[in-house]
Amino acid sequence: MNKPLQDKLLQVKEELQSLDNIAIAYSGGVDSSLLAALAYEFMPADKVELIIADSPSIPRSELNEAKALAEERKWQLTILYTNEIDNKDYQANSGDRCYYCKSELFSEMSKYASEKNIRTLAYGAILDDLSDHRPGAKAAEEHAVIAPLQILSKDEIRELSKERNLPTASRASFACLASRLPRGEKVTVQKLSQIEMAEEILKEQNFYQYRARHHGDLLRIEVEETAIERFFDKDFRLQLLSQLKKIGYRHITLDLAGYRTGSTH
Repeated sequence: MNKPLQDKLLQVKEELQSLDNIAIAYSGGVDSSLLAALAYEFMPADKVELIIADSPSIPRSELNEAKALAEERKWQLTILYTNEIDNKDYQANSGDRCYYCKSELFSEMSKYASEKNIRTLAYGAILDDLSDHRPGAKAAEEHAVIAPLQILSKDEIRELSKERNLPTASRASFACLASRLPRGEKVTVQKLSQIEMAEEILKEQNFYQYRARHHGDLLRIEVEETAIERFFDKDFRLQLLSQLKKIGYRHITLDLAGYRTGSTH
């Protein structure tokens, strides 16, 4: 580990050790898993609790993997059921959809923390997020949710995760299922369920990074550029087409630009 990263880690350590206790918004992803690991490394175990939100916007497989990691690491995990899907502003899927999602999560976390006498809420925002449009950051600010990892880049997050043997160290980034819908298209449970089924099919094919972009009865598949050549195989394509049409898509396309964030906007 280089000296600048050592200094940053020390800063995170000092911030965490200054807290009486903490509840962390945990998803099982790259960033929140490292935050959980560092909190348990630098704080007494009985002063740390993880909270995961269960809603239609998180795939069952992701939820199960997050729960399995917490159980393996002996992290205390609480599941809160959030209802952002019932919020008309969230359903509208405008550019601030993530604000309403995070606001719901942090509101529920605040209620839980109050009941359990937990003084500090935290989430896994990192340095890279500062250069992107992140409406969820506004919700975090409103609920006084801290981001101890916001001095670390994604590469640094992965390096520290690897040192701690976290399986998330090399895991692809994940975003909620609603991000697969074009901006302005209403978010519904039915659409999220269909997207989840499509991505489970892609996941079974062992793509590293993939998205099922939903455009009505058309599905636009994104995979990492190095995997595009797999679609040249006719048998592979026919098998995939058969599976995806069974879940309701009439037209299935491959995006030749490959995976990229925010391509439905």
